[in-house]
Amino acid sequence: MKLVIVESPTKAKTISRFLGKGYSIESSYGHVRDLPKSKMGIDIEHGFIPQYVIPRKAQKNVTKLKKLAGKSDEIYFATDEDREGEAISWHLSEILKTDPGKIKRITFHEITEHAILNALKNPRAINLKMVDAQQARRVLDRLVGYELSPFLWRKVVKGLSAGRVQSVAVRLIVEREREIQAFKAQEYWTVETELSKDKSRPFTARLVKINDKSLDKFDIADEKKAKEIAQDLEKQKYAVSNIAQKEVRKTPHAPFTTSTLQQEANRRLGFSAKQTMMFAQQLYEGQELGGRGQVGLITYMRTDSLNLSDKFLTECKQYLEGSMGKEFSLPAPRQFKTKAKLAQEAHEAIRPTDVSITPEEAKKFLDERMAKLYELIWRRAVASQMPEARFLQTAIDIAAGNYGLRANGNQMVFEGFLKIYPEQQQENILPHFNQNDALNLLSVKPEQHFTEPPARFSEAGLIKVLEEYGIGRPSTYAPTIATIVDRGYVEKIEKRLKPTDIAFLVNDLLVKHFPEIVDYKFTAEMEDRLDEIAHGTESWNKVIEKFYKPFKANLMKKDHDITKKDLGTETETSEICEKCGKPMVIKFGRFGKFLACTGFPDCRNTKQLSKEGKIEEPAVTDEKCPNCGAAMVVKQGRFGPFLGCSRYPDCKTIKNIQKSTGVKCPECKEGDIAERRSKQGRTFYSCGRYPDCKFALWSKPTGESCPKCSSLLVFAAKGKIRCSSKECKFEKEQESS
Repeated sequence: MKLVIVESPTKAKTISRFLGKGYSIESSYGHVRDLPKSKMGIDIEHGFIPQYVIPRKAQKNVTKLKKLAGKSDEIYFATDEDREGEAISWHLSEILKTDPGKIKRITFHEITEHAILNALKNPRAINLKMVDAQQARRVLDRLVGYELSPFLWRKVVKGLSAGRVQSVAVRLIVEREREIQAFKAQEYWTVETELSKDKSRPFTARLVKINDKSLDKFDIADEKKAKEIAQDLEKQKYAVSNIAQKEVRKTPHAPFTTSTLQQEANRRLGFSAKQTMMFAQQLYEGQELGGRGQVGLITYMRTDSLNLSDKFLTECKQYLEGSMGKEFSLPAPRQFKTKAKLAQEAHEAIRPTDVSITPEEAKKFLDERMAKLYELIWRRAVASQMPEARFLQTAIDIAAGNYGLRANGNQMVFEGFLKIYPEQQQENILPHFNQNDALNLLSVKPEQHFTEPPARFSEAGLIKVLEEYGIGRPSTYAPTIATIVDRGYVEKIEKRLKPTDIAFLVNDLLVKHFPEIVDYKFTAEMEDRLDEIAHGTESWNKVIEKFYKPFKANLMKKDHDITKKDLGTETETSEICEKCGKPMVIKFGRFGKFLACTGFPDCRNTKQLSKEGKIEEPAVTDEKCPNCGAAMVVKQGRFGPFLGCSRYPDCKTIKNIQKSTGVKCPECKEGDIAERRSKQGRTFYSCGRYPDCKFALWSKPTGESCPKCSSLLVFAAKGKIRCSSKECKFEKEQESS
């Protein structure tokens, strides 16, 4: 028997389609060994050797894999082709303790029959240099996290975390917020005219020159000057002074890499980086497509490469010529140059495994959001092999006394790749003009403007900057952003990343006392060192040692020297604790400022503070505490209001404030569906009788039943209502009120 081990059951199911009898395909269910959670797990004194353990949740599966390995003639590790996948294969080889001659490592960029069979014909040994690089990253992050985080607990507040990449991401967000806070708007004016030629359609021309001098942005600084110019323009005669036309070509974007996929999915679909990678993983590992069976729909989604295989390029050309005509295909494939310094050119960009599986076909079988991501990947890859879009740009210069105006026209001549990958293109077709044509003035419009502050980062914007600085790697962006949100450093407001009070405090502490941790250049250079380890030009132990010794010495010094008062994390007040008579101080918590008694831990009295710094007395409710019978009061937490016992801290009972939807639970027929929050802050809807009834939905129910399958209907995006059952595809438009 030949044993093939992959990371996930879905991947195992897809691969099993291509391998016949004699193969057993099993899943490792992700990592099989890791550093222990309860301690550092690194032998710092002896070369930073990690002390791995098998997590409890993996032990049963590891035992099963050991038994299967003992009965197998050959063992193929078919984990992902990146460093993490290589490390999982190495951990498996260490755990199975089988004959090394049996072990073979295979990799592939896509889960198709051709790729799998080709991989089996070309096995290799485990790449220990890649394993070392992954091990170095893990050890480095553990050292920073387990050494620096407790320091923050002692000096700021418990529950905080610090990390090599996450702290730099927080710094970027904090510094952007300070730019916004320091911004002062500057006024400026523009003047536009509405003109026409005879009875032709009116068009707009903007004032661009006065006395043959081009206007700068702030040359018209106030209303008085703008109105003077407007009044003067009303007296002038207008004529065409120059006509310039040129054809402009727009080239399609390169196919997606990990980073550009995360950015574009955030911009176009509103997906977080974490969601994008989750759906991409599912598309890569395989989905059930009716008669086609379980199909891996895209190539591997962790890549810096822009290469496309010859097979894909051929299929793409055939598809375009067959479905759109020869004018929409290229005589020779378009090649893109990879910008990443150490991208592996043997890898490919993210693309569909089969061009013939169109988005229209795939969406019949896929979850709605997964289908949207597949469509984005499919269109981007196919469009990359289409001709440029062509536009005719026209610039009309207009003379009006000593004033010069300009009208700009833009007309699409050939759609090209935009037929498949549409972008916002504003056409403005001007009337036909000849030199010296007289024009009629219809109106003059002075308009006031103010300069805008820089916008807060969206996830796409933050990823772009991280990549530009070389901080982290594309595969780390999604977990990094998820971590800084989960740990309370950042909150999402209208899909933008806003730092919390604690983010400012921790960032300033790290910038002042641990500058190397949050230094952009240092963090990027460390990524380069990890790449060099993967290429065998650096020793991983020496890289860690060079970083750790000065870091540890500085940490010990700062731990001794810095107090909470130095950091401003405790501020004296005139408030006296009504429970014990001791003074109260303002402290920082993970979710903001609060008043606390200095008699802690003997007295645990605390009070909420508003954003303005005023004491907020919690509102008393009629509800009684189920544990002690005292009144429950409304308190504020990270995810909004909740109920807490008024006898806190003697009684620590808390309850969610249920927002009932008024919809009966279809499962138990007793409770109402209520709005709730997950631990990650995501809204969901579940039965009010939880945990006795565990019915739950991610979308708000309408109260209606599906006409096809009788499941609850839920509100969906873009004004639609859909069935809550994944198997049912019923959908309709919301009725306008």
